[in-house]
Amino acid sequence: MRTYAAAEVKTTFGPHSVTGTNDGDFINIEPISDGIVSQAGADGEVVRSMSADQRCRVTITVQQGSPSNDFFSGAYHADRVSGGRAVLPLIIRDLRGTTVFAAAKAWVTKLPNSGFAKEAGSREWVLETDRADYHVGGNE
Repeated sequence: MRTYAAAEVKTTFGPHSVTGTNDGDFINIEPISDGIVSQAGADGEVVRSMSADQRCRVTITVQQGSPSNDFFSGAYHADRVSGGRAVLPLIIRDLRGTTVFAAAKAWVTKLPNSGFAKEAGSREWVLETDRADYHVGGNE
């Protein structure tokens, strides 16, 4: 039997450990480019192209009251003020499995949409990375 535990998925952005994640989906990792694409010629011969682009888009959803909102906002503003020199490492690791995502350079792309209602909601932070190492694994 294998077990997944959401509480064992740990995310760090620079020195900050992300806390107050959303109750539902809270992390989405998406490669920006296709890694391998193919094309068939008129005679049916296939040629594959290997992309060197290893950028990823990572969406992290936290609760409205999470202190991580302050960190993400600060990182975004620092990057804007510094002219793009405030990039930070991003690491996501499933401690009960073998999935690991690591990028030496990541940045917040924009401030999230912010809604307000009777009950607290969530905030979606979109980060992009330079070259990322990403292994999708299973659980113990």
